[in-house]
Amino acid sequence: RNIGGFMALQETSSRQRLRQGRMKLLKKQISHKDGSGMIFLQPETSEDLWHAYNLVRAGDEVRCTTIRKVVKESSTGSTTSQKKRVMLTITVSKVDFDPDVLQLRISGQVTSENDVVRMGAHHTLTVELNSNFSITKDVWDQIYLDRIEEAVNPDKQAEIAAVVLQTGLAHVCLVTGALTVTKARIETNIPKKRTGYSSQHTKAITKFYEALYQAVLRNVDFAKVKVVLLASPGFVKEDFFQYVQQQSIKREDRAIIENKQKFVLCKASSGHKHALEEVFSDPAIMLRMNDTKVAREVEVLNKFMRMMEIDPDRAYYGYDHVAKASEQLAIDSLLVTDELFRSSDVKMRRMYVELVESVRENGGQVCIFSSLHVSGQQLHQVSGVAAILRFPMPDLDELEEIAQQHAEEAAQGGKPSSTNDDEDKEEAVDPERRMREDVADMGL
Repeated sequence: RNIGGFMALQETSSRQRLRQGRMKLLKKQISHKDGSGMIFLQPETSEDLWHAYNLVRAGDEVRCTTIRKVVKESSTGSTTSQKKRVMLTITVSKVDFDPDVLQLRISGQVTSENDVVRMGAHHTLTVELNSNFSITKDVWDQIYLDRIEEAVNPDKQAEIAAVVLQTGLAHVCLVTGALTVTKARIETNIPKKRTGYSSQHTKAITKFYEALYQAVLRNVDFAKVKVVLLASPGFVKEDFFQYVQQQSIKREDRAIIENKQKFVLCKASSGHKHALEEVFSDPAIMLRMNDTKVAREVEVLNKFMRMMEIDPDRAYYGYDHVAKASEQLAIDSLLVTDELFRSSDVKMRRMYVELVESVRENGGQVCIFSSLHVSGQQLHQVSGVAAILRFPMPDLDELEEIAQQHAEEAAQGGKPSSTNDDEDKEEAVDPERRMREDVADMGL
């Protein structure tokens, strides 16, 4: 009975951990007819706020509890102010996300009656962790619905921890399926190694390693992460890993002792956050991370980059080329950044939503990259949308030129070409003037 009770307790605590690490979908009312409706959410992690940032756009209605400063004027003319907690509904005009302080700021005009705030007043709602809020849209398209499904999926927690370091500088990062969050930045002044002063150098290095060791213990949940990357130039990573092993045994830190196989040592040019780009481009490192969402996205992006070099007729980027390939049912993998779906231009956003739906309907794979990931930033450099084709299409550029030529002809009112216009003009020349020119040519 005791064993059975212990196993049941373990299973319950496991379910609780899964529930704690996901966005809570408190209510969902979306019409099957026109796709309009409302959802009620509670974000619990930094990635939840990122998902919320991608769900809210200009024109939506957001309802949330907020703090409003209320100013009152007395009969004598003196004023007093106090802060009150009120429930407001605003029509969104601007959305900002700050990954460092983990806040989502939504600005707009107040659209609900309230004793404290007048209708039409401007206000900025701040959505933080564990605060409830609702979003109302005219249309919840498939991209939004997929985003909600991803947000409430408990498997989306941080999969990778990364420590990029150099002598005296280190960053501890958590890499989730949607963003890279810097959890700690450690900077220590390391004096140069000199004859007779080596003890000062050694003490500074030990102090630096100890601060980094504590940062890893505080910010890395070894029960959730699948890989812990240690990246540095030279032998800094080996020295730090040796320090970690020695101290964990000495202090009996079981979280590190039992998960030391998760540490992967790799090369990076510096201890700055952008050095992760070099780490993710290493095939050997990606092999160790092959069951993570980040690794799958990086693998597809690297495949596209290689295809651009060895088989360019199967790799295209830019909306016009990719849309033309989709019309020919040629797309095997579509790569697109989530930044394109945050466009304030409704028509442009709809274009990319239809492109994604078309590729999926025809059996293609769709990868939506986060603009806060290194891979998403790389894709943004090639227009933010790209495709790997099932078969070569060398005539794709020619098809586009022909279509453009037809469009120009249609704009000219159906006239075949400009040369015919020139001939018509020649025929319309005055015959008497032409005769005079002929006489002059004969020397008469």
